[in-house]
Amino acid sequence: MKAINRTINFMLAGVALPLLAGCGAQDIASPGTGGDVIINPTPTPTPTPTPTPTPTAGVTPAANCPAIAGNPLVNAGTITGTTGEWRVCSLPSRITASVTLPKIDGLLYQLPGRVDVGCDRGPSESLVPAGCTVPGVTLTIEPGVIVYGGTGVSWLAVNRGNRINAVGTAAEPIIFTSLNNVLGTNSDSSSSQWGGVVLLGRAPTTDCAVGGATPGSNDCYRQTEGAADPAYFGGEIPTDNSGTLRYVQIRYSGFVLGSNSELQSLTLGGVGSGTTIDHIHSHNSSDDAVEAFGGVVNMKHFVSTGAEDDILDTDTGVKANIQFVLGIHRAGGGAGDSFVEADSDNALIANTPRQNTKVSNATFIGRSTANSNGATVYIRGGADYSLVNSIVISPNFPCIGLSQPETASATVDAGTDEAGAPVFQSVQMQCAAAGSFFGKNSVTAAQVQAIFEAGSNNNAAYAPSLATVFVNGATENGIATFDATTLGSFFTAVNYIGAVKDANDTWYQGWTCNSATATFDDGSNSDRSCTSLPTT
Repeated sequence: MKAINRTINFMLAGVALPLLAGCGAQDIASPGTGGDVIINPTPTPTPTPTPTPTPTAGVTPAANCPAIAGNPLVNAGTITGTTGEWRVCSLPSRITASVTLPKIDGLLYQLPGRVDVGCDRGPSESLVPAGCTVPGVTLTIEPGVIVYGGTGVSWLAVNRGNRINAVGTAAEPIIFTSLNNVLGTNSDSSSSQWGGVVLLGRAPTTDCAVGGATPGSNDCYRQTEGAADPAYFGGEIPTDNSGTLRYVQIRYSGFVLGSNSELQSLTLGGVGSGTTIDHIHSHNSSDDAVEAFGGVVNMKHFVSTGAEDDILDTDTGVKANIQFVLGIHRAGGGAGDSFVEADSDNALIANTPRQNTKVSNATFIGRSTANSNGATVYIRGGADYSLVNSIVISPNFPCIGLSQPETASATVDAGTDEAGAPVFQSVQMQCAAAGSFFGKNSVTAAQVQAIFEAGSNNNAAYAPSLATVFVNGATENGIATFDATTLGSFFTAVNYIGAVKDANDTWYQGWTCNSATATFDDGSNSDRSCTSLPTT
């Protein structure tokens, strides 16, 4: 998040809808499209020859769109890109019954604008708004399915009381991407071409949209950042379940609708602990790779390449547990801000629940020459934070910054949900020569340094021995580790720091895509390039 918008922003209302109003199934309203867009109208059916000719090269379009009861897909003809010709099946603006999007060779699913999974069913089943008459629905997406944003303001919203079941495999990840990616006109620096994926849940949040509401209650809800029309989250169900995302890529997302109001690659609003998020790759988001607003977030095996803002952004009272994070900034200029941005400095930092984010086994590699936060791990707003068994490489900026006395306070108080000062254990950092630590709003660099040095096996003068950009070498694997299971039952006990232990540790391979920022295999398979699409 480039800056947090703490109030409901209806000034953007009407921005998305006028853009979409004139768009039929075959219209394109995406800004920044590189090259000609070729959408071929659905041809008049002709007899199929026997036998069917074998295509000489590239993808050939599926014959038609699958029938989905209650949620008809629009056959938007075909689209031609560098990988061949694809059948385009456009999703409805609202999915009103549980459906499955099957994997069909030569077929793409299009988000024609904002696509809602169900309607907002409020903070609980006993408080469903009168205007929502659709029962809770589940959108299931099969392994290997490709969904693309047909316009710049396309995005997927899984509303409160509804679920997504997007479960890919290591061999066949599910891909959310942009029109330009389909056309093959993207480069390694492309971004901001569609909105992103947004999960909205009923778990507690703070900084309520309505004055007088009690933080963390059913009355405390928030509007999704970057959404022009209502997209609410919040409630009193910490265990809420918004579904499953597993083996999923989200490419070229983060379209900005207005100043300080942008969609992230993956936005988690009030998502509860019943939600499963595992093996996610965010590539070239124009904003954050992932941002969590409130809720109880559990996430493992997260890869971020090329995010132009933060990699892990956590806000408004979130309780987050995150393990195995590989975050790599794109080389060149201002592509990338902080690795970690936690909460905001505002008048509401005493709200409870207070943020408490715990991260283990992260490898963060910074290449950016711009940083608006002043540090690559930036914790503020009274947030509690733990970073353990991790590697921070930030040659151009201080590694750790703290803002506000409440953030640095060592006080532990269950009544105010205060867990004490940030915790660093077994963290190796290579930081700017000018200094590793940064303080703001009466917090001094010396205080930040003391907090870091209070942990065990921390080093602010680390010399990396990483292989192939991010794989541990002898130095990293010689560091004594912290028992991450003491942070909670979600965490897996490991005997190494960082995200990737050695050459035999291959959890990131196969389901990710390759770019100039990072290659996750030998790079020989063009189907695994981020600028292309799988053809099988």
